[in-house]
Amino acid sequence: MDLVLTTRDFQQGWPTEAHKHFERFRRSEVSFVSNLMPEVLVNLEGTKVLQVLAERLGPEQLRSALAAEHTISSPVASRNNTDWLRSANIVGINVRTIDSFWNVVKYSLGLPALQDTIHLLPIWEPGVVSSLYGMASWHINPAFFSSELAVLFPELDTVEKQLKVVVNLLHALGKKVGMDVIPHTDRYAEIVLANPHLFEWLRRKELEIVDHSEDLHVQVMQVIFDLLHQIGSAMPEISVPSDWQYFFSPQFGEENRLKILFGKSTDLLGRNTRREIFVDYLFRQGLEPVPATMAPPYRSLEVDPNPKAVTIDDKGRVWRDYRITKPEEMSRVFGPLTRYKLYDRKEDNTAWEIDFDRPRAFVWDYVATQYKKVADQYHLDFMRGDMSHVQMRPPGVPLIADPYYDIHKHIKNTIQEDKPYFGYFGESFLTAPNYMGFGDEVEHLDLSEAEATLGDLQSMVVGSEVFLQNLNRYIQIHDTYSVTPSLTMMTADKDDPRFDQFYLSGNTVRFFMGFFITDMPSYMGLGFTCRDRHLFPAPNEHYTKLYVFEIKEGPKATKGPYHWGRNNQLFQKLNRIKLFAESIVKQIRNQTTYWLLPPDPTAGNKIIAWTQAAEPAFLFVCNLDTEQTRSNIKIPRVNQIPLSASAHLTFSSSERNPYLGQQLASSRLWLQLPMLGAGECQCYSISSQS
Repeated sequence: MDLVLTTRDFQQGWPTEAHKHFERFRRSEVSFVSNLMPEVLVNLEGTKVLQVLAERLGPEQLRSALAAEHTISSPVASRNNTDWLRSANIVGINVRTIDSFWNVVKYSLGLPALQDTIHLLPIWEPGVVSSLYGMASWHINPAFFSSELAVLFPELDTVEKQLKVVVNLLHALGKKVGMDVIPHTDRYAEIVLANPHLFEWLRRKELEIVDHSEDLHVQVMQVIFDLLHQIGSAMPEISVPSDWQYFFSPQFGEENRLKILFGKSTDLLGRNTRREIFVDYLFRQGLEPVPATMAPPYRSLEVDPNPKAVTIDDKGRVWRDYRITKPEEMSRVFGPLTRYKLYDRKEDNTAWEIDFDRPRAFVWDYVATQYKKVADQYHLDFMRGDMSHVQMRPPGVPLIADPYYDIHKHIKNTIQEDKPYFGYFGESFLTAPNYMGFGDEVEHLDLSEAEATLGDLQSMVVGSEVFLQNLNRYIQIHDTYSVTPSLTMMTADKDDPRFDQFYLSGNTVRFFMGFFITDMPSYMGLGFTCRDRHLFPAPNEHYTKLYVFEIKEGPKATKGPYHWGRNNQLFQKLNRIKLFAESIVKQIRNQTTYWLLPPDPTAGNKIIAWTQAAEPAFLFVCNLDTEQTRSNIKIPRVNQIPLSASAHLTFSSSERNPYLGQQLASSRLWLQLPMLGAGECQCYSISSQS
């Protein structure tokens, strides 16, 4: 067994073990640096990383990749469709957990060829509680700047330049890269204050919403403009226009408004100070953006009178939480967020009804254009649509989508005008109809032209009845619809003390299925491969979910940096799977799956088995029961495995399997496995007998 190197023993092991693993990567014998845990990789010295990359990519390609003015083409840039995303193995990275974009490159050195796609969680400046999903502006988050990279290459002196070269490097390493697309902002984002007309507003007086009329944004624009005349331009060289209508017009432009309202884009402290002045002025007049909601019925808000539903900030301002007046099971109000106002309202919004027949086209175009700028500037390959499950039409999903059916679809189509390969991965949990959105989520995703979606296997215990039922259903969705659910291992949302139960066992099975069910996508959150078994909740610093925001006090607070897991046993098991995948990747990539033993939705049989539909070369078998060993297991031959073929055990997730190399016993009807341990996964090579 190869030694697995942790941070503690890395310096001692570098001259021997680490050198051997890097050497195999440099010589392209393997597509990733094996046996080094992710914590080791992200703590590598930059000079060492550059040396490795130079030998792997060649000095010329590395030099080109590190030039911010240069672009390394995406591995899918030559494609004229988005089919690649339907079988992509995606790794989600919260950059905050590893400090910088530059460290994404270091982390990616441990990702094999089959994990070919990287999703960067939100990359923009955050707002309240520093939530990544409450973007405060269109500026890239300066916290993701690497001082180490800037010392190595002084010309990479901005976070924007560093993001560009990091995408270049990832493309050079064969990875596709995607961004989060968010249909909302922080409630008092620069975006909101510079464009009040793009959002919905209310006026609150203590415990009552006294006004939520359709055109309340007009009053907001006038109030902001009045204050602007009192305090003056943030950049004196740019004067404030005399007319508020011209100031907020397309002719004057958002770029000029942002400079006058907040100042230089490089002055974060100055911009935040100015923003605070406008927030306070609006608050004193009771004007607030309407908070974002989730799940039916979405609309009709009231102030929550509960004494606990109140926050007093450090300025003495009393903020109230809101609630939906007639909530259903999943109804939520996200106080720190506000959604773009995509449609006009019925009857001046007296009953909080959306008029879906009157889309506000200029809002759709604004959002799509902004995301297109980001996709074009950094040459990104796909988008992960945040809250893709949102479908607000009470009658459900229509038969035909009009041009303004779904904002994620509109953004994707806008970007695809220049990038036909640009795909859409939806955040949707595939729940029952009318639960997370009106109508059926799969129908909604299909109509929205999502190639793939997250699903919810990460929220289920492997081998449980609900896991098998949903795995079976996801395969049926894959076979029936154009959108494909993922074989999701873990997400940032589920790496939280509340969900430890999902990852106490079965992690090897999750990983094996994600790799070898080759016509479905998979999704793995950072930290999964070495996640500790938490029989009891660990300190908050051990969970990536708690780094989606930055809270310093209370039950969700974090004190210091993210702590990587030290689960060497799990890491070694998954490392062996990655190394085995290297040996067969060319034979299985993009192959259609043929199910020999599909998941049993009754959970009576927890063995699953599959091969390749066209030319079966390998038979994969998993025991989804993580507690019981099975023996005398029969796999139907069907037409995929003729009588002339034999099957030999090539790989087992159990290193001590005594049957490695042996041929399966067979009959006219079946192949028979002698034994499959609890949670064990096996691969058999299929060959024709002479």
